[in-house]
Amino acid sequence: MESLSFLESKKLLEKYKIPFVKTKLCISKKEALDFAKSVGFPVALKISSSEILHKTDVGGVKLGIETEADLGKAWDEIQKVVKQKVPKVKLEGILVQEMVFGREIALGMKRDAIFGPVLMFGLGGIFVEVLKDVVFRVAPVDKKEAKNMITQIKGFEILKGFRGQEKVNLEKLTEIITRFSKLSLLEKDLKEIDLNPIMANEKGSYILDARFLL
Repeated sequence: MESLSFLESKKLLEKYKIPFVKTKLCISKKEALDFAKSVGFPVALKISSSEILHKTDVGGVKLGIETEADLGKAWDEIQKVVKQKVPKVKLEGILVQEMVFGREIALGMKRDAIFGPVLMFGLGGIFVEVLKDVVFRVAPVDKKEAKNMITQIKGFEILKGFRGQEKVNLEKLTEIITRFSKLSLLEKDLKEIDLNPIMANEKGSYILDARFLL
């Protein structure tokens, strides 16, 4: 299946007012350094290619870059490793991304031939990959149903601020789910969507990585 490019993905999220963390697609090290200084360190670097579905699998992700020197080193390492692992891949550039912190959330959609868009919500990271702590709903999902999805996962207590940890802004998270539901219904050419991770904290929820399959 064909996937959207980073710029196409970002534009689609903006259309439905789903916030993407501050990110710029850079084609030179200088451009990357300038953007990193404008948003402030630490930053993350991620390879960008519509042909690469899992960036970490090809060594295309560097997190927590604290200095200009570290950024330059990470830039060179990503390019070297990715070219070694997937030498024929078509690259768009390297994404420079503001680091935000909070709870990792996963949100996805698969278009079923009978039911249409089926949405998945759960905690990200090991929770979705190992523990499978997720819930499913058939779109459309309104605000009430989105809140039910959030409260029904086993890890809901973590989102509420378990044992004094930072609470997640549940209202903002609810908004993202309802807007994601609308996107899934109206963009009928999309067969599969993976927003993972979404970083949720007290201020809001922000998409860190998005994959749209046609």
